[in-house]
Amino acid sequence: MAIDTTPTSAPSSTPAPVVGQQAVARPAPRLSPRDRLVLFVLCAAQFMVALDFSVLNVALPVLGADLGMSTSALQWAVTAFALPSGGFLLLFGRMGDLYGRRRLFLAGLALFGAASLLATLAWDPASFLAGRALQGLGAAAIVPTGMSLLTTTFPEGPARDRALGISGTLLSLGFTVGMVAGGVLTDLLSWRSTMGLLALFALVVLPLAPRLLPESRTPERPRLDVPGAVTVTGGLLSLIYALTTAAEHGFGRADVLVTLAAGLLLLAAFVAVESRSAAPLVSLPMLRRRTVAWGNLGGLVTFSMMSTVVFVLTLYLQEVLHLSAFETGLVFGVQGVLSVVAGTFAPRVIGRFGARRTLVGALAGQGAIGLSLLALAEGGWSVVLATAAVSLASMCHLGAIISYGLTVTSGVPDEEQGLATGLVTSTQQVGITVGIPLLGVLATTATDLRSGVHTVLVLDAAIVLAAAVLVAVGLRVNRPAGSGTVEAEPLRTR
Repeated sequence: MAIDTTPTSAPSSTPAPVVGQQAVARPAPRLSPRDRLVLFVLCAAQFMVALDFSVLNVALPVLGADLGMSTSALQWAVTAFALPSGGFLLLFGRMGDLYGRRRLFLAGLALFGAASLLATLAWDPASFLAGRALQGLGAAAIVPTGMSLLTTTFPEGPARDRALGISGTLLSLGFTVGMVAGGVLTDLLSWRSTMGLLALFALVVLPLAPRLLPESRTPERPRLDVPGAVTVTGGLLSLIYALTTAAEHGFGRADVLVTLAAGLLLLAAFVAVESRSAAPLVSLPMLRRRTVAWGNLGGLVTFSMMSTVVFVLTLYLQEVLHLSAFETGLVFGVQGVLSVVAGTFAPRVIGRFGARRTLVGALAGQGAIGLSLLALAEGGWSVVLATAAVSLASMCHLGAIISYGLTVTSGVPDEEQGLATGLVTSTQQVGITVGIPLLGVLATTATDLRSGVHTVLVLDAAIVLAAAVLVAVGLRVNRPAGSGTVEAEPLRTR
């Protein structure tokens, strides 16, 4: 029997009326049972990918001993996943637009599940790293197509706000849960159980997705922009390799400098190619939209700087305060619980103040709360301070995640949602990747770890607060709003 793929309880996307400069908040819509199942499938897939970013971190020393990998080679357990997951996002997002988002989403799920099984059963370093690379390739298909399916299934307005709020909460929670679950599973079972958990997730989601998710693609079928795909994928791969390698070995290595230069040149070539392409992979006019340009800047900063705080706090808690990996995971477990709380309230805040104002306020809160971590010392009370500060900062961080996604995708036609969400997810992946190499290396190479961590925290907070000011000016959040929705306003050229 055919299943109706039309959302059944979607409210009207008519903008909310405004009073003065503030939009009147509308009550969150009630989702139908079918809508909830669709949201469950899409969010479970996103949660699975987020889990993969952190679940293996605590298990790396045990994994290395089991498979015979040297300490220096362990970075490839992370890099092998990050390279394809970040490098192929834009390409797969556009392919989903052209050839079917559900089709590519299902292919990514199947590949991710099979790759997780391969990593679980790995018999040597090569087979494990192959599994990790294929996981990354599957994630590159899942993330942009899953986001596109979400934004095209739930219409713009409160329904989409709520769906993106739930998705953003689980995305943030997945990273945190991974840190806790990785330590627990490794201690109780083995490192292989961390990869087996991911295979189990894929096995649960994959059978549900074909019957629940509607197929969607652009009505026209233009040719794929092959030169653009080659230059942007090569540029992102080179850039991610350079930054992840620099995080481990510094920027002085020849391969880091060569790949960094190659990445920048290829990305510059990508911009030149896109300006001349009849069917560009990324629409440059879209990048000139004020909401897309400044919204993505806010997203890049919130992801890169929050991942840096988590990284240096992990070092501080274990190396200075001498917490175990499991105890450190519990600290970030509190962060995850409060992120869930923030996710339930974020759509209401956005409905009251708008996505632009929420983005600016969340960035300012993240930066200001991060400054409190400068009071860290070596006493036991520092654990309490670290737990409270990182949890509150993460609540602001989650508000920034949801509001920047809404800022970028609101007002974008359905046929261009893959382009917009490809930019959103690329910003997310690049942000997670670049923060630690750019700032985290200052902590790992410092003579005194405590002073190195403090230096990183100062720079981190300064960057986030500066971004809040720039985004506020760029989005003109103080200008009277014309509607309750985010406008896709083009940047003015001088």
